[in-house]
Order: sequence, then structure tokens, then C-alpha cells
Amino acid sequence: MFLSRFIGRTALLAAAKSESSAAADAAASNPLEQFFEADRNPDDQKPVYGRSWKASELRLKSWDDLHKLWYVLLKEKNMLMTQRQMLHAQNLRFPNPERIPKVRKSMCRIKQVLTERAIEDPDLRRSAEMKRMINAL
Repeated sequence: MFLSRFIGRTALLAAAKSESSAAADAAASNPLEQFFEADRNPDDQKPVYGRSWKASELRLKSWDDLHKLWYVLLKEKNMLMTQRQMLHAQNLRFPNPERIPKVRKSMCRIKQVLTERAIEDPDLRRSAEMKRMINAL
């Protein structure tokens, strides 16, 4: 009985420590930091960024995956636009201007794929609802 109490308390203390450290980490990081790219060492080489998504790749994804990808791209776009505006205000050059068109192109292709799916849907009400949702993006 003593051993089970001891193990229970140890587990409870460990869980409380992990929760408090996670809460401290969350409080320490500012949510606005999501709008800024992590600082890099200027001595490092210029990082290579990926390409935009192809429509053929997006057609293979589910509705939920496209929805998640849309918000990831939206967050990336907001981060890039914030960084560009901040650097412009300081009369500095935006380091990777080619990233913004890649993100925009991917977002347009997601809308295209979703519109194709809405047009192909045989249910007119559902198709109209999907088109309204897509146009709201």
C-alpha cells in the first residue's frame, strides 16, 4: 500500500512539473512571435525554400488537409507580409521576395481545386454552399 501511494505521488508530481513547465514555456513565448521568422546568423548561407504546390498534388488531398494547408499558407503569408512591412519601415531590403508569390500561387491553386470539387458535386445546394465557403476564403 505504501509503495502504491509513493508511486502515485511521484507520478502526480511529475505530471504537475511537466504541466507547469509547459505553461511557463507558453507564457514565455509571445504569440506575436508567430508573425516573425526566427532570427538566423548572417554568416549562414541563404536558406533554400520550397516551391509552390501543384494543382495535381492538391487534387489528391482531402477537404480537411486542404483546409489545414490553407491556414498554414495564410499564416506564412501573414508572417512574410509582416516581415516585409517591418523591413520596409526600417529602409531595409526584404531578403526573400520570391517566397510571397509562391505562397499566393499555392493559395490560388487550393481555391481552384476546391472550386472544381464544388462544380462536380451533383447536389446543387451543397455545391452552392461550398462555392460560398470558397469565395469567403
